[in-house]
Amino acid sequence: MSEQTSAYDTLIQGAKVFNEGKAPIIEDVAIKDGQIIERGAELDSTKAANVINAEGQWLMPGLFDIHTHYDLELEVAPGLPESIRHGTTSVVIANCSLGLAFGNQRDGRNDPIVDCFARVENLPKSILKSCADKVDWETPEEYLNHLDTLKLGPNVATLLPHSMLRIDAMGFEDSISRDPSASELSAMKNTLAEAVDLGYVGMSTDALPFHYLASAAHCDKTIPTQFAKYDEIKELTSVLREKDALWQATPPKDSAIGTLKTFMLSSAFFHGKPLKTTVVAALDVFNNFKILKLGRLLSRGLNSKLLKGDFHLQALGAPFKTWSDGAVTPLAEEIPELRRLNETDLEDKESRLKILNDPEYIKTFKEMWLRGKSGFNVARLKRIINMEDYAFNRSMEDMFVERCPIEYWQGKDFQQLFERVLDIKRGVEVASLSDEEAIIVARDFFWVSDEADFVLQTLRTFDLELSWCTTTANRDPKTTRDLIMDPLLMPGFNDSGAHLNNMAFYDVNLRCLQLASQGGDMDVSYMVKRLSKDAADLFGVEGGSINIGDKADLILIDPKALSSYDGEGNIQRVLRDEYQHHQLVNRSDDVVPLVMVGGHIAWQDNKHSEELGQIPMGRLLRANKS
Repeated sequence: MSEQTSAYDTLIQGAKVFNEGKAPIIEDVAIKDGQIIERGAELDSTKAANVINAEGQWLMPGLFDIHTHYDLELEVAPGLPESIRHGTTSVVIANCSLGLAFGNQRDGRNDPIVDCFARVENLPKSILKSCADKVDWETPEEYLNHLDTLKLGPNVATLLPHSMLRIDAMGFEDSISRDPSASELSAMKNTLAEAVDLGYVGMSTDALPFHYLASAAHCDKTIPTQFAKYDEIKELTSVLREKDALWQATPPKDSAIGTLKTFMLSSAFFHGKPLKTTVVAALDVFNNFKILKLGRLLSRGLNSKLLKGDFHLQALGAPFKTWSDGAVTPLAEEIPELRRLNETDLEDKESRLKILNDPEYIKTFKEMWLRGKSGFNVARLKRIINMEDYAFNRSMEDMFVERCPIEYWQGKDFQQLFERVLDIKRGVEVASLSDEEAIIVARDFFWVSDEADFVLQTLRTFDLELSWCTTTANRDPKTTRDLIMDPLLMPGFNDSGAHLNNMAFYDVNLRCLQLASQGGDMDVSYMVKRLSKDAADLFGVEGGSINIGDKADLILIDPKALSSYDGEGNIQRVLRDEYQHHQLVNRSDDVVPLVMVGGHIAWQDNKHSEELGQIPMGRLLRANKS
């Protein structure tokens, strides 16, 4: 039948359909003009222009990624290919208070997009500046209109970023130095209210000690949102509560009282009406077990019948594995001695060397690195019972080298390499000693006597040519599964588009499905609902189901390929043409046979459609007003 006269554009036959948490059923699904128009057993294939045999596969709504930093990538690669290939058909942007809602916000001295994003995305400033140069909007309304013009791959919902809201109302310098005046706070509230009415799904803030500015004049300061005190947050979230919009936040990590006070804003008991709140993140942190326990306790308390909150910690369905290029890693930002190295530009090796060779810096670095590793003291006790102050893991045996000019060092942990260096210095025979390694050890590592010396010299010698990884949380798959299956938590926190050289969680929705499948079809159905309909409902947008009349945002999963998928083993470092910069990505080939957005095939047979990024497939998801 010709496409012009076909009743169906596409007919998907014989799939096991998962939808809205119901028991799965085997049926056909017919699509026409971007919508699902019919479902049932053995629909007439002669009515279809395109027939897809999905026998033995799972059909489900396209998945949501509720925590991304795709704001800049949308401007250079709106197809978002690294998410599409893993079955993600809707993304939420402008998390953690950062976004483009107010344009580039340049004031002649400051460049907020560059300053706020450089150390979050770990992109060269030249690339960020190029993106900022192309921005031609100035208001939240103009930004939504701009998003409507992009050739989107996935659908996009956006929060209003609090850091940029502060800059808009107060100016950049004042946004990082003082409280707002009464008139400035009023202006912020009015802007937020107008933005929600326009379709923004809520507002994002941030309080974690990992997000610092990148400009030389302000590199010791955090992003603007972190200068907001409780009263400012309370006033702004009152607007969200009134309009049934969402607040995305992070806890003040080192203040249990501050965390409790802040997130009581979700409670209807104290504020008359619950506030939809989603918070980063529920992680089983290896060197501090209390973080997860306190987070789950907070979730139970706030969502109890007494407090009547609407509170959702985001959970990561994978080991929290991060990479570092030399000292450049987001987790290093919380430690002053490591943060000094992150304050330098990526290209500025000379400045990092100057810091690493400074005698006073060497002294403070060694004190930090060795703290709690010997003797009998409070720091030692905290380390023994896994209650350290830092999320950063300083255990040498947990730090694995991925790339290094010395080939033998690749795949080894820092402890092995430290002991090897000591053996080489003592003249002990070691395996596979090359002339290059012998020369480097003799030239650079002759002075090394303890592990802090070794780390310092490794950073000096190799700088960004050294890439190493560590897993700081979610090491136990059973605990990770318990987290993502907890109805009080939300699977998410993939951070897609952020920390391009430091993490790769683009496939985590698939890893969540894989973990859920251990419990059978009904657990899979539950997880599908969490990753689609529940996410759409939380953010107040359409999507997340495959009922008749719905937009055809759907995916096929091969359950056999999913069951054998090795997420940790399929992380790659690729050169992204859009950035002319490397990025860590995931490759889940064969797991997702089909991705469809708005009735358009975006991914099939392990390759992107030629139309992806060339025509609009996804759409801007504005907040529902019903």
